[in-house]
Amino acid sequence: MTEMVYGSIPSRVSEPVLPRWWRTIDKWSLTAIMVLFGIGLLLGLAASVPLATRNGLDDFYYVQRQAFFGAIAMVVMVGISMLPPSAIRRLGTVGFVLTFIALMLLPFIGTDFGKGAVRWFSFGFASVQPSEFLKPGFMVLAGWLMAASQDLNGPPGKSVSFVIAACVVMLLAIQPDFGQSALILFGWGVIYFVAGAPMTLLVVIGGLVAFGGTVAYESSEHFARRIDGFLNPEIDPRSQIGYATNAIQEGGFLGVGVGEGQVKWTLPDAHTDFIIAVAAEEYGLILVLLIIALYATIVVRSLFRLMRERDPFVRLAGTGLACIFGVQAMINMGVAVRLLPAKGMTLPFVSYGGSSVIAAGITVGMLLALTRTRPQGQMGDILRRGR
Repeated sequence: MTEMVYGSIPSRVSEPVLPRWWRTIDKWSLTAIMVLFGIGLLLGLAASVPLATRNGLDDFYYVQRQAFFGAIAMVVMVGISMLPPSAIRRLGTVGFVLTFIALMLLPFIGTDFGKGAVRWFSFGFASVQPSEFLKPGFMVLAGWLMAASQDLNGPPGKSVSFVIAACVVMLLAIQPDFGQSALILFGWGVIYFVAGAPMTLLVVIGGLVAFGGTVAYESSEHFARRIDGFLNPEIDPRSQIGYATNAIQEGGFLGVGVGEGQVKWTLPDAHTDFIIAVAAEEYGLILVLLIIALYATIVVRSLFRLMRERDPFVRLAGTGLACIFGVQAMINMGVAVRLLPAKGMTLPFVSYGGSSVIAAGITVGMLLALTRTRPQGQMGDILRRGR
């Protein structure tokens, strides 16, 4: 009787989660991420052995740890990439709140591991760097606030996000961690620009950042030492930059050969901040160009897919995530070739580090989720629904 009055309603068989995920995911970006992680393990086989030897550990101790944390990162990345934008928004917001609280606790219960900056929580068997996990959460939160500000009678999302960004930067400056501070401000500025910020305001913010950098130079010996070392035309051959520069020059186009590099025996951070020097020395310019191309593939493809997205939150948050991922890689490689002052920033998926690789997995997992193909994001579907 009901069907006679109202007519039958055709049921739509829902597509299983995995086939739908595989059909809508950006497979080129996913492949590039997997290749980067594989390159990181390959370089870890060379770069981490001297460190393990110095610490009296098994030769492949750090490689095994990197593979373990990397496997966790891959699972986390795939799991997050299956989530809808609404779940990404909730995950990013909750994650930001938790990591922001962790940042506030760092000055009291954090450690510096003798590096002059209190950035980690040490648990004996492992350490965690909260700022690595804060970045993707903040990009999602800032994108959500700025997207909400575009609604009629919406909240002042741009102002609120700026206040939050300023609080984050102050907490990072206390550590001190000016590299992550600059990355946070850059990501926020990109989202603000895409959301329609006036150029005059961005110039004013740039002036404030320059003023803050001057104050940091005058008040922080740690920051001033790195800037002075960068500006000094003479490179100390016994410094990390000196060793890295010499290794890159020695590598040439084809490299000195697998396992034949020497920089890994002299650079204390060869497995983390200066992993690209190991790649350049042993495998030459070819591998370095491949690594750059892989990062460019992820960032450029993500931005092109986001340009077609009609949801403001997805577009803004995705742009912020793509840009901080690409710029972090650019900063790491720029430091190694002395185009930028030393920052203490890892190369995503390639450098050794549990916090680094898992945080990178979260970042690109969110990015892959936001760049998945969604029919509701196409103009043709919107017009058809309006008929």
